[in-house]
Amino acid sequence: MDVEGLKKYSALHPKPAGLTLQYGTAGFRSKAQQLEHIMFRMGMLAALRSRATGATIGVMVTASHNPEEDNGVKLVDPLGEMLHPSWEEYATQLANAEDQELQKIVTEICQKAAVNQQKDASVFIGRDTRPSSKELSQAVIDGISILGGQYYDYGLVTTPQLHYVVCCQNTQGQYGKPTLEGYYQKLSKAFTELIKKSLSSGEAQRQLKIDCANGIGALKLAEMETYFPKEVQIQVYNDGTKEKLNHLCGADFVKVHQKPPKGLDMKPNESCCSFDGDADRIVYYYMDTAGHFHLIDGDKIATLFSIFLKELLAKVGQTLKMAVVQTAYANGSSTRYLEETVQVPVHCVKTGVKHLHHKAQEFDVGIYFEANGHGTVLFSKAAENTIRQLAKEEKDDAKREAAKVLENMIDLINQTVGDAISDMLVIEAILALKGLTVQQWDALYTDFPSRLLKWLKKKVTSAFIISKNV
Repeated sequence: MDVEGLKKYSALHPKPAGLTLQYGTAGFRSKAQQLEHIMFRMGMLAALRSRATGATIGVMVTASHNPEEDNGVKLVDPLGEMLHPSWEEYATQLANAEDQELQKIVTEICQKAAVNQQKDASVFIGRDTRPSSKELSQAVIDGISILGGQYYDYGLVTTPQLHYVVCCQNTQGQYGKPTLEGYYQKLSKAFTELIKKSLSSGEAQRQLKIDCANGIGALKLAEMETYFPKEVQIQVYNDGTKEKLNHLCGADFVKVHQKPPKGLDMKPNESCCSFDGDADRIVYYYMDTAGHFHLIDGDKIATLFSIFLKELLAKVGQTLKMAVVQTAYANGSSTRYLEETVQVPVHCVKTGVKHLHHKAQEFDVGIYFEANGHGTVLFSKAAENTIRQLAKEEKDDAKREAAKVLENMIDLINQTVGDAISDMLVIEAILALKGLTVQQWDALYTDFPSRLLKWLKKKVTSAFIISKNV
């Protein structure tokens, strides 16, 4: 360790007096001006984590659906998953150390986690579109560099894209190419194959209005537009050219306020959706002919996925173990519908993506979504191998075609983390293949009435939003 260099760079990224932050499911989040030392230290931690795992680690600079003035950072583990809980403690310890303690804390982490400082370290970096993100990314680079790590800066990417490329890199390309072009090609190829099947059944052109929360999703959809089949027409709103990030728009705003975002021209029965600021959440909605707003949140997305995947598994004749994972925030009506009508087991876990993801890994096909629209589907390696083999070798035509649809679904879904772009394409493909309108999807079941309660405590800066079925 370059002790003098560490002192020098630490002085360039000093810790504000009295500031204490804790690493949680969302990493670190705060006002952007309070985070420079955090970014520097998380660059250091990413280098240490890389050496401990012998793999590339990701660092994403974003505060997701928070206001534009905020920022944050989270680390991505080798297979694109959240940082291991034991290292969350190291992150908090390193973040809150006084400047003069840094060398000592780094040495302690190396001892506790058996980090060999002579090993190579590799880190991928990404950032969102906040005005503060570029400068904060440079602080991350300083932290990686001071510990002798190598880095690749992807620049502006969605959070799910960074998770994707980290997984691709560490699976030696088995999951895909660790590039944005590779991401676009993999998803668009699978989506195009699925849409072709719906067009052969006479499905009309699909149209969708997308609120991108004035965030990174708009830039990435623009890059991906040339990959979309001409039969799909998307209109992007809140693209970041006029308004502030997440201001009166985005998935979180729509979900919490139960109304359409500012800046989206919404006509009766049009299919619309909203991403959040870093494009890892999505919710759908529409307005009926009476002018009433209808929200289709993560619970109904999980239900749509469950119905479709269960039907396909039945067609291929496979008894793979499938389940849905929810949290206590899920609407009780969705749980009842999944268990009683769709007849899929439902498991409830603690709030937090890491808990849902971990539970979903226990099944051949694990579907998880939070009500806020963050979620994905996980396929076990055994299930994926079985499906791909059936798609290639099954003699029965109907079974082989169903297996091919499943195979394209596997390729279209970003299994590393919830991904608004990927989830949107999966939803559009399922609706097209089943010939469903967004209204028919919404009518699968009726949500129990729910109330959003927001409690603000004195001397506490964060607000807690509780969803209660009543």
